[in-house]
This record gives sequence, C-alpha cells and structure tokens, in this order.
Amino acid sequence: MEYCYARRHHESVVSLDTPEKSGKEVMSKGSSGMEVILASLENSRDVQTTLNILYILSELLTVGRGRRMGVFVSKGGTGILFQILTSASKELPPSEELMLQLHSLLAKVGPKDRKFGVKARLSGALNITISLIKQNLQNAKLLLPCLQVLRVYSANSVNAISLGKNGVVELMFKIIAPYSKKNTSLLKVALDALGALLKSKTNARRAVDGGHVPALLALYLDWHRNDARHRHMLIRKGLLVCLRNITNIKLGRKAFIEADGMRILYNTSTECLPVRTLDPLINTSSLIMRKCFPKNRLPVPTIKSAFHYQLPHVLPVGPVAQLYSQPPGVDDVVDESDDNEETEAETDTDNEEDEKDHRTLNDDIETDLNKLHPTKSPSRPFEELRVYERFFLELSEDFQGYNFEGSKGASTTSSSGSLSSSSSSTRSTRPIIVPTAQALSPKHMGTPGSQEICNSIKGQHTQPPPSATSRTPAASLASLELDTIHLTKDHDKKEEAHIPTPDGHTTLSSSMHSPQGQMIEQGLPHALDCVSLEDKGALTVEDGLKGVKQEGSPVSATRHIQSPLLLGDIATRRVGGGGSDCGSEGAEDEGGEGAVLEVPDTALLLPLHDPDLYVEMVKGTRSVPQYAEVAYPDYFGHVAPTFKEPLLERVYGVQRSKIFQDIERLIHPNDILDKVVYDLDIPSCPVIEDSGESLKFNSQFESGNLRKAVQVRKYEYDLVLNSDINSNHYHQWFYFEVSGMRVGTTYRFNIINCEKSNSQFNYGMQVLMYSVQEAISGRPRWVRMGTDICYYKNHFARSSIAAGGQKGKSYFTLTFSTTFSHKDDVCYFAYHYPYTYSTLKMHLAKLEALRTPHIYLRQDVLCETLGGNSCPLLTITAMPESNSNDHICQFRNRPLIFLSARVHPGETNASWVMKGTLEFLMGTSPLAASLREAYIFKIVPMLNPDGVINGNHRCSLSGEDLNRQWQNPNPELHPTIYHTKSLLQYLAHIQRAPLVFCDYHGHSRKKNVFMYGCSVKETVWQSNISATSSDLHEDLGYRTLPKILSQIAPVFSMASCSFVVERSKEATARVVVWREIGVQRSYTMESTLCGCDQGKYKGLQIGTRELEEMGAQFCVALLRLKRLTGLRNHQHLLDLESDIIGTQSKVVSSPTTYVMEEDEPSFLEAIDYSAESDNEDAEPDHHEHGNNVHENPDHLDQLSDSY
Repeated sequence: MEYCYARRHHESVVSLDTPEKSGKEVMSKGSSGMEVILASLENSRDVQTTLNILYILSELLTVGRGRRMGVFVSKGGTGILFQILTSASKELPPSEELMLQLHSLLAKVGPKDRKFGVKARLSGALNITISLIKQNLQNAKLLLPCLQVLRVYSANSVNAISLGKNGVVELMFKIIAPYSKKNTSLLKVALDALGALLKSKTNARRAVDGGHVPALLALYLDWHRNDARHRHMLIRKGLLVCLRNITNIKLGRKAFIEADGMRILYNTSTECLPVRTLDPLINTSSLIMRKCFPKNRLPVPTIKSAFHYQLPHVLPVGPVAQLYSQPPGVDDVVDESDDNEETEAETDTDNEEDEKDHRTLNDDIETDLNKLHPTKSPSRPFEELRVYERFFLELSEDFQGYNFEGSKGASTTSSSGSLSSSSSSTRSTRPIIVPTAQALSPKHMGTPGSQEICNSIKGQHTQPPPSATSRTPAASLASLELDTIHLTKDHDKKEEAHIPTPDGHTTLSSSMHSPQGQMIEQGLPHALDCVSLEDKGALTVEDGLKGVKQEGSPVSATRHIQSPLLLGDIATRRVGGGGSDCGSEGAEDEGGEGAVLEVPDTALLLPLHDPDLYVEMVKGTRSVPQYAEVAYPDYFGHVAPTFKEPLLERVYGVQRSKIFQDIERLIHPNDILDKVVYDLDIPSCPVIEDSGESLKFNSQFESGNLRKAVQVRKYEYDLVLNSDINSNHYHQWFYFEVSGMRVGTTYRFNIINCEKSNSQFNYGMQVLMYSVQEAISGRPRWVRMGTDICYYKNHFARSSIAAGGQKGKSYFTLTFSTTFSHKDDVCYFAYHYPYTYSTLKMHLAKLEALRTPHIYLRQDVLCETLGGNSCPLLTITAMPESNSNDHICQFRNRPLIFLSARVHPGETNASWVMKGTLEFLMGTSPLAASLREAYIFKIVPMLNPDGVINGNHRCSLSGEDLNRQWQNPNPELHPTIYHTKSLLQYLAHIQRAPLVFCDYHGHSRKKNVFMYGCSVKETVWQSNISATSSDLHEDLGYRTLPKILSQIAPVFSMASCSFVVERSKEATARVVVWREIGVQRSYTMESTLCGCDQGKYKGLQIGTRELEEMGAQFCVALLRLKRLTGLRNHQHLLDLESDIIGTQSKVVSSPTTYVMEEDEPSFLEAIDYSAESDNEDAEPDHHEHGNNVHENPDHLDQLSDSY
C-alpha cells in the first residue's frame, strides 16, 4: 500500500507539465504535503519505497529555492535522512542506490541546515560516510556524493577534528593524487573537503607529519603545467587552499619552505600574471608566500629612538616606565619566536563563526552617565591659579593714557601687550614658575599691574628684528649675509666649497663634478645638499656663476645666496649634507672660481615668510640632536601650486607586483645589495662613504625623520623611520633629503617600519616632494608625487615589546616610485607639508608687521618645554574704540575663543589650518575686523614644540601622547598641557569659560575636514544604556558651529562629524575641557592628510591653500555663531537657522556616525592589510568588495588617528 501511494505521488509529480505548480501545492501554507512525504519516508520499511520518496524530495528541492529547503529543514527532514542512513547502513550489503540518493540529498540539504554538523555527529553518520568512501574509492558514482557530504561535515570544526582522528586526512590525499584528468569533478569536491579539514590545526599537523606538503606542491605544479587552457582553475585553486590552511601553523610554514614552496609558487604565479582570469590563483599564492616569508629583523640595533633625552623623572607606570625599566642587553627588535602558536580548542564550536565577528563597535563608548554630564569638577585652588592673571591683561586693561588718535607706530606697540621684541618679551613674559611650598605665594609673584602695562603701552621704543618667541643665544646673532662663500674648482673639474673656520683652517664642504655650462637647469652643485649652520665671519665674496631664472616661473624677484647656506654662531656638526663624506678635508685652491646662486625671493610672494628671518629663528631653536643644518624647503618657503593635484588612481595589481618584488629577495638573494648608505645609529658619520653609485640621504635638520637607508637593489632603497624620542613606536612622519640621483631613472623607496594597518596611501594619497632645482628656477613648492604607491603588511617582524605584548606581528610598508627630472638635484620627501617650530616663530614675528592701530595683539611665552623651547600664547582682539567706560567694558566682556594646535607633531596640516586662522584674524577685511570686535582669541598655536623640532610623529620628549594627559598633566613632563589647562581653569574660576574651544588636528585615515564634539544624548543613543529624559536634556548648540562650517567650507563634511564621548578619549583636550571646564562647544577639528571625496574639492588631494582656507573659514563660522548667540540679534539667529536648515545646495545635517572602521571604496584587486599569519582563513579575493579594517582594540589608543 505504501509503495502504491508513493508511486502515485511520484508519477503525478513527474507527469505534470508544470512540476513547479505541484511543488507549490505541496509547500503551500496550511498544506500538510511535506509532512505527509516526510512521514511516509520515516515509516517506510521498503527500499524501493524509500527511494521513490527520495526521488520526489530531490525534485522538489532541486526545482525549488531556499524557501523550500527551509521548510524541509524546519520539519525535521535532516534528522529523518540521517535516521534512514543509519538504518540502511545496517543492511549487508547496503543498497548502493539508496546510499547514493541519501548522500545526494544530504549534500543539497547540508549547507542550508546550520545544525547539520551536530546532527551528523550525534546520529553516527560521520563513520557511515567514511566507511562508504573507503569501500568505494574506485566507484566514482557513489564516491562523489559521499565526498560532497563530507565537505559539509568538515565545515564544523569539531567534526573536522573527529574525522582527522579517523584517518580521513590521509584518505583524502589518496583520492587527490596522483595527477590525473579523470574524474575532475570528483577531484574538485575532494579538494574542497580536504581544504575544510585542514582548517583544523590538528589536521594541518597531521598533513605535515605525513609528508604531504611536498606532495601538494608537486601536484599543484603538475596541474599548472598540464592545464594549458586553464579549464581546471578550480582544482588548482583547491590545491592552493589546502596549502594555505596548512601554512597557518608554524610547522606547515617550515615544511613549505623546506619543500622549496616559495620558488614553486613564485614561478607559477609569475607565469599566471598575463592571464587576468587567473588572479584568484595569484592572490592565494601571494598570500601563502607572504605568510611563509621568513620574518626578517628590522635593520636597527634597537627600536628605541636613535636620539636619547634623559627625563628629569619617570612616572612609575606606563609605556615610558617600561622603556626605562627594560634591562640592558634585551633585544627589543625581534622576539625569540615570532609565531603565536595557539592550542586548538577541540570543543563544539558550531556557532563560533556567528559570534566571533559580533564584537560591537560600541565597546569604547562611555556608558557612565555621571561621566557624561559635564560638571565643573573641583580643580586647583584659585590662589594657585591667580598667577595666570598675567596672561589675561586684556580682562583688566583700562587703556588710560593711551592715545587713540596716535600714529600707527605708536598704536602698533600699544596694541600688543608685548612680544614685539625679543628683549621686551623675555622680560615681560618669563616662563611660569609653578608654585610650591618653598615658592613665593602668587600675590608676591610680581605680576605687572595695569598701570605698569599702560606705561609700557604708552612708551614708544624701536623694535629690533622680530624674533618674538625665539630663545636668543647670549651672544647677539648677526644677520645672515647670503653671499659669503666661494666655490673653487680643482684640476679634475671638481667643485668644492671652502669654508674658513674661526681658527683659520679651511674645511671642505663638498666635492662633486661640476655641471658643464652656465644654466642652473644643467646642474645644481652638490654643495646645495643642505644648509649648514656655520660661523660666517671669515668668508669672502667673489663674483662667479649666476643661475639663470627660467621663464614662466611664478617668482620674478631674485636674491643671491652662497652654497651651502651658512649660519652664524652655531658650530657645524656635519657640513655638506648628504653630499659630503664624513671626516673629509680639503686644501684651499687659490685658483678657483667663486659662485653665487641666484634664487627666487619668496618673501615677496609669501607675506609671512622671510628666509633671513627664518635663519635667525633657527638659531634659537633647541633640538636633542643639536641640529646644525636647515632644510632648503624651510628656508625657501612653499608657494602653493596653482594646478590641481587629483587623488592618484590606483593601478590594478600594483600591490601584488610590489609584494612579488619583495618575494624575489628570497628567491634571488644574490641580486640583493643590502648596502647601508645612511645610518643615524652611527652619530659620528651617518652618511656612509660611497663611490657615487648610491643615493645620498640626510635627515639632520629640524623636523627631519629618517633613521636608516639601505640600498637593496641598484635603484631600490629600504628606509627605516626613527621612533619618537623616549618611545619605541609611532613610525609615520618622515621628512628627509635625497641627492646624487640619475635623471630619468625610476627609483623605488620602501618605508618598512610603518605600524598602522591601513593608510590613505591606499586611497589616492601621494607623498610630497620638494626639488631645489625647481625652487631656484622660480617654483619653490611642495608637490604631490609618486607612482605605484601602496601600503601593505611586510615580512619584518615586530617584537612583542613594540606591539604591546602581542607576538607574531609584522610592520607595514609604504612603497612609492619616482623619477627625478633634474641632474644633480637635491630633493626632499615628506609625509605631509612640513611646518617647523622655527617656521611658526617666523610667522608670529611677521604677524607683528600686519598689525594696524585697531588690532590688539599680544604674544606671551606660556612656558618653557622640556627641551628648553618657548611655547607661545597669542591674544588677538580689537582695540576698544576709546577709553570710555562703555568701550572698555565692551572690550573686557567679549566672549573668549580658545584655540590650540599641533599637539601631535606629525599632523602638520593642523599648523597650516592654524596659519590660515591667524592670517585671517590679523587681516584688514571687514569680516576680520568684526570678528576681532566680537571675541577675544586666546591661541596656543603649537602645543608640542619639542616633538615638532625633533621629528616625532605623536609624542613629546616625555615619550607620551600629550593629548592623553589632560586629566592630570604633570607640570614637569607635560608643561604645555599643564599650563594650557591652567589657563582654562583660571577662566572657569572667574566665570569666563570660553564660548568655543577647538583643538586642531590631522587625520591620516579619513578624507575631508570634520569635527568631534561632545554630546550626552548622542552618546546614549549609540550605547545600550537606559537614561531618563532629564539625563538626556541638553542644548543642541554644540551642533551649530559644525553646521555652519558644512555650509560655508567646501572641505568640511558634516557626515563625518561625531559627537560621541568615548572612554579611550576621556583624557583628551576635547573631553576634559567639556567635562571639567564646562565648555559645551568643545571640539577637535580633524583635517585630512589626503584629500576630499565631496564638495568643491572632490577627487583632489588637499594642499596648503585649502588648509589655510579652512582656517579662515573657521573664523567666518565663528562670526556667524556670534550672530546666533548674541543677545541683541534674535532676528539674525532666526535668519541663519532657517538659512542653514533650508539650504538645498549642500546637505549640512546628518545623524552622528560612530565608525571605527574605514568607509573607503573597495578596489578591483584584493588588499590584505591586517591579516596575521595565524588568522588568514578568508580567501584574499573574498575581500575585493570591501576593505573593513579592524584594529586590535588594545591598540586603538596607541594607533588611533583621531586626535
């Protein structure tokens, strides 16, 4: 009866013209068709009946889609199939047809049933299938579905381990070998099953112990050679997946190397390169080779900085304490073992894949409501803070006796409180003495009274050359005369710069082949390798060769300089820059010709730049290495190019080709020169003497960073960056000089010790280059350059000491190529547009000249840094209209705006934005005048001078990130933060907290300019905490300024702004000023280092013009904010709000986006940024459609770009 029923059902299904319809009837809502079929199947005792029902199910599930399969699984179909399989296996012999149909159906159902692996294991189906496979190795018809089911079984890690114990790994290797094109579909399934089994590290060890790695490589080589038409790419890919999973363990990598796997995969991949469809093979091969590439030692003696600065004391805990407590002789560059071998957990982990990626993006969000409410916490006693009154003279100034009708000369001095000259500034603004028990009480500190200030303001005095914030040496600094060196030529046509020293001897600055001809384009003498700080006293001037200015250059005026530039009063550490040989001496040649270079006078184009003044400022700058040179870009200045610099379009396959070139180092070691050409760890002679076949490098100037250069091939160099002083990491900022290049030759540069897992260099950003040849030809500018740029994980081991305790980590490489256009050029490369501390001092001095009688400008020295440099503090506002009570009252009661920048030295874009802000504030436009009349600006333009000077990326000399010290700054170790916070605490005490606080930063992994602010409501929205309506009550005014900026500033993106408070940022300026000082509008403004993906500048890299424009637009936004917050301007508020909300030209409002991952577009090629060698299960080509980067949460704080 059962047989007839099933047969009728089967015949009705197969005879209908529309089987889809009958299938739908069986599966329709309320129908019991599926239950009837499954019940019949479960109760069937006849093999043929069972087979007929299985035929029906097979057709239903084949024609149907996922929903049908879901109904089958939900009705318990999988369990019934396993039950029948178990029963059928007890028959001797079991029905081959029944086993065939059962396994065919199980292979279809398995991938759709999440509990399939557990059900199979509990029912005993694993052993049944294994037994069938062993008995039917020659029966391809039955073997194929059995292997298909085995493939699904093996996806469960517990099953994989169990199967491995039962010898299935060995069994699979028997099936896939030897090479044969017979039964390729079966072979493909077998390889898939084997690949799944080998994900288990236990099984991978079995494969290695069984000697199967050489066999897999030989088999892959056979398939590669015999598959000329590439019809069996899936089989080749399956073999590579097996190798990839085996090499996830250290033993597998060792076996792979011993079997010459690197050479085999390198050669086969190279042969596959011309065929685009073989990219999956190339990508997987590349991943395996990168994993197995022996970890190399970074070529440095220690990962600590090459420069040492002894701290006055070290805090008991923290990374600096660990650095100082490290025993001598410890190798901190590599670990004894660079592999992080994990013991495999042999437990049921069916759901681990669902859980492992569910780490929420909100773990860092602050959830403590007490910390989310900005309450002014008790700070230092006011008596202790009273000393800071001296920085707020404008709040008590009465201007009695000031002549408001006076001349500009009088008002220029009177409108400043007095850093107009170095002498007066030193007296009136000596660094703060932190009160102690032994110190005088604040009331005895001798702060100048208002009458003294008035007298000072009334007094007229001649201003010496401005050097406002520089620390002047005891001896007076003679101004630089830039025509005081002569060049002589010897009989071999070598050009030498002879520099008489104070003792009468002559040193040889440089000797190079002289350019033939008079045109500057024909060659820049190698004496231009650097600017050296030398005594100028005994130099003579001779008429000589002059450079010819090229037509079309933006600079028309010229000045004459000697080569190299020599500065007075500072002894030379190394003469001739990259072009000199250490310890070389030369006799003076009386018969030579002198030479003077004619260079553009950039001072005429750049209102705040003066080369002579820059030289004077450098003399007062103190560096740890005692730099004795000046980089030409900083001397000449930078005139922003007028042409657009689009984001670099990434060439397909560029990363892969670079990685293959790296792998060639192992394949062809004899081709590698491995020649050190520059090494700061040899302080007496960092430039290695050379025959002229190598480039010459130099980084011994302010803000320079390059520790070592190694020539690996004739035109390829590995470059190592220096750690921040008193630190063992933060390798990102670079600024170095290159000379001795050949014209038209493509050079490749690899910066090999980068730490971040991703970079905007993968998304269109280029490095910056400055050519001295171009500069003296009338184009002094930094330009974006470089081709074949990419950023990827390399084979240099990163020690656990450097990686926060994690083992098995690697560094990352930034690689770029360039071709030089000029013979004998001197070129500079930088991470971003350099902006040195001496440049800031020069700009501040030049700002004095921009003052008008209506501008109140005062420059104070806030404090002295650890390195002995002054930290400037600016006060800018408008002079009162008169000294009447009303005008004085209005003057004193203007709201304050507090701005700061450059707490992170590598974020030079922050200084360029600040420059734009300062120039706008000192401008003569009506908007600037209105802004000065509206606010008092207190500005700390550079919070970390020492870090900037010494080429650090993130830290100060204390070895700490100063933007993580705001909660409890140490007055000795973090003086700039301590005193800046004290200024704000003082303002809070006198009820004059700033209306806006903004800290300017740079962001290396996002585009556009955006802000981070603080909001209780938006933080709660992004977390899972419950809060009452009173907890969420908050003025939305914190959003107004970013909204205004999104309307008026083309580079600003409201969509990138976030107002969430994170735990990891609780010690930053933004959060502390919001929480402790009570400033609702407390922001970090982040500027991209790369470019824009929206607005007017979409698709372009950002330059100094756009950054300065952003600084100016920030000022305009503050003026609009004033209208919104002004008590007398309610109509302005309504107008502006409607203007902002109603604008159609640009979206200016968006919900907060809290994103810890990259939001970048994907590339055509796979990019493996951060996968470590023990966690690379994902196929590389699976990443082609998204490049989300998850950083280790333990290192988000260390490696975060965001302020």
